[in-house]
Amino acid sequence: MTTNKISVAVSSKADGNHVIHKATVSAPTNIACIKYWGKADSHYNTPINDSLSLTLDQSDLRAVTSASASLAFDKDRLWLNGSEEVGAASSKRFRACVDGVRALATEKIDPNTKEVLVSKDDWKKMHVYIASYNTFPTAAGLASSAAGYAALVAALVELFGAKESYPGEFTAIARQGSGSACRSLYGGFVAWRAGGEKSDWSDSIAEQVADETHWEEVRAVICVVSDAKKETSSTAGMSTSVATSELLAFRAKEVVSKRMKLIEDAIKAKDFEAFGKVTMMDSNQFHATCLDTYPPIFYMNDVSRSIVQLVHRYNDWAGEIRAAYTFDAGPNAVLYTLDKHVIELLALVLKYYPCESEDLMGDYVNNKDMVTKALAFELDAGLLEAVEKSCSIRDIGDVKMVYCTRGGPGPQALDASSEVFDFKIE
Repeated sequence: MTTNKISVAVSSKADGNHVIHKATVSAPTNIACIKYWGKADSHYNTPINDSLSLTLDQSDLRAVTSASASLAFDKDRLWLNGSEEVGAASSKRFRACVDGVRALATEKIDPNTKEVLVSKDDWKKMHVYIASYNTFPTAAGLASSAAGYAALVAALVELFGAKESYPGEFTAIARQGSGSACRSLYGGFVAWRAGGEKSDWSDSIAEQVADETHWEEVRAVICVVSDAKKETSSTAGMSTSVATSELLAFRAKEVVSKRMKLIEDAIKAKDFEAFGKVTMMDSNQFHATCLDTYPPIFYMNDVSRSIVQLVHRYNDWAGEIRAAYTFDAGPNAVLYTLDKHVIELLALVLKYYPCESEDLMGDYVNNKDMVTKALAFELDAGLLEAVEKSCSIRDIGDVKMVYCTRGGPGPQALDASSEVFDFKIE
């Protein structure tokens, strides 16, 4: 049962109709390998280039959203992480998701009697209450908005029994909330096609490149360098970059399409060497465009850059790419690797970004079994010598937490025990 319950008093209507229709889902975050940065059309929230990401497992990193609708509700309301967001329910992004999914609603029919419980017109008369929480830092560069808006759209689809009028329509709705949210509606490796051939941008949708079972050996070690809200939001940063960075324009026109083909081919062939190289190069170029922006935007910090050095020294020592870093709009590092190397990589991370004490390791790393194996792993002396030529052990606290995870599925419907709302009928 969730510990994030929100108690809400609901006044029944004079006619006694206070039926509350409910749905709760969880949705994953995703971490881009080919980055989305820059809007082609701010109204439709569409990108200047294609992008591709891996949807992560929801065991530790997810958003949980409950969506409810009733004639007893007198207005739309939204709660995030336990607090009501006054006025948020009238925001452009929220309305695009709620109104977009409700327009695709179907009749709710009793499975036993076949009676129509809620007609399409009835849904239009109801207000909605939405409550959502994240299980990971919000706005710190871990794609929390992607998980949040994907969960919102998925919960509304469940609530309204919505049906797409064309493949990918739900992802088109989700990207109007948060661009990268469209990729979190599918599991595994997912591409977001920029679109633009259609005037309404209905071709700017997400497509699954390979599901979560295709390349199960891929792992991710996430180093949370900061769990604070970033100084420059993604929306503001993109706007400034599009307006001032010539490098960003060149990237969108000349670079991304080639990298999309390279990485999709690498994924299909399970070629980690090629996958890792293009992932790191694209992360570097994304942050180069941020530096090329005027005034420049700094999402990475000294700790982030030290992780970049660590990964390159590790790969140089190994004679192959065993780990690949990527940084979204924040200082946190996502290190992709394969299952056969993940313990070695985690051991390296724990040596150079140490926990205060082994007693606190259970709070520092989310996976206790992997911690035990990593602490017992003996790192090669040659590797340590290679790393220490350019890297030193960082101060305790430079990395706040480490998540060990893998690819996973898209949104999941949850049962009543996970419902965020606790309604009190008055």
